[in-house]
Amino acid sequence: MADFFQFWNNQGIEGFLTIFWFYFILEFPRYLLLAYVFLVIHKIKTHFNKENYENAKRQLWNEHPLISIIVPGKDEGKNYYKLVRTLEEQTYDNFEIIVIDDGSEDNSELIGRDLERNGKIDLFLRNETRGGKASAANLALRYATGKYIVHLDADSSFNRDAIEEILVPFYEEEKVGAVGGAIEAKNSGQNLVTTFQAIEYFNIFATGRMIADSLGILRIVSGAFGAFRRDLLVELGGWDVGPGLDGDLTLKIRKKGYKITFTHLAICLTNVPTSFTKLAKQRVRWSRSLIRFRFRKHRDLLFPSDNFSLSNFFAVVENVFYNFILNLLWWVYLIVLALYFKAEFGYLIIGGMFLYSLSKIIEFGAIIALSANKSDKAKYIPYLPGMTFYVGLFLRGVRSYAYIRELFFYDSYKDAWNPNKTSRAARKLEDEIKKVFQGN
Repeated sequence: MADFFQFWNNQGIEGFLTIFWFYFILEFPRYLLLAYVFLVIHKIKTHFNKENYENAKRQLWNEHPLISIIVPGKDEGKNYYKLVRTLEEQTYDNFEIIVIDDGSEDNSELIGRDLERNGKIDLFLRNETRGGKASAANLALRYATGKYIVHLDADSSFNRDAIEEILVPFYEEEKVGAVGGAIEAKNSGQNLVTTFQAIEYFNIFATGRMIADSLGILRIVSGAFGAFRRDLLVELGGWDVGPGLDGDLTLKIRKKGYKITFTHLAICLTNVPTSFTKLAKQRVRWSRSLIRFRFRKHRDLLFPSDNFSLSNFFAVVENVFYNFILNLLWWVYLIVLALYFKAEFGYLIIGGMFLYSLSKIIEFGAIIALSANKSDKAKYIPYLPGMTFYVGLFLRGVRSYAYIRELFFYDSYKDAWNPNKTSRAARKLEDEIKKVFQGN
């Protein structure tokens, strides 16, 4: 231990900053400094936007439009009753519920038909052969009659005003095409894996997407809880087949010149994976979409074209830089440190753990400040040091693996999560887009 303190004493402040340059130059400004700058801006903006927000809410209630809530999924029968109960408790009541069973092998059809027969849902649809989530959502879109489409996951539950709050932004600004709600982990206290995800979700939705929304670069509306203009979805042809449909649809909407916004007031609770193995499979699937859609299908956003705009350009560049380039660069940085400080590398690991743990605690302070229920968030503070391993090693490793596999082996087109026929159709569509892009 004496050698450890002697090593850092010899390094001094300048040496400490030099060793951890990656954090201080690339991560600190984005993930900590910006969070607190945004906290101040958010407080000011909320104060001055209060009248506009109240006016928008009055307009919503004066119009009181019909909303179509669509719930696509496979083998989700066990969740249908709970979902219906949480929707029955909503403050906004003018909606139709359309449940789509995508070729389930459980008792989803039996339960869905029973709910339809008893008037608990408005329509139950079934794909006899699984077509994938996009196929199921598009089937619902054909029958939906509401002005807005709210897309939900079957295992979700909601705060009582969640549906109302996710509709308000459509009345605050005319050009809003889609609104994302805040997602929290329903099973957060089940084990360490779900607890880490709960903290991660707070970071993503309490600060990450709120910052992106304020900067006009929000690039994804989560399929677990998102609202869309129905006329816009029809114009776009709905969801394209294949995995990564949430981010894909969001970019299509941005290309049309519509604004994507986020509201932290509309809160959805969803079940998260309960083991590191299940979580890794989920995140590999999510991470592939960055390569598939930013580098391939929607790469026209990065170059002068009919779809080019600065906000779209920065939305994609920010995503690529922080989630792809820095993710891979970090491994190079770590290897260089290991080679340069062979004997003292263990001291660097301990020092880095302390630095990142302190950073996570300070960063979480912004989340608590933004939260209405501060005591509920504060109970996660003891777990924050563990987030250094969870985010810094586990998630970073999973993302790196997914990026490399997708870049060189196109794994997203072979994933059993999506039916093979839809993956083939998606690959064909994207090959056609590639030819058009190369031809220009």
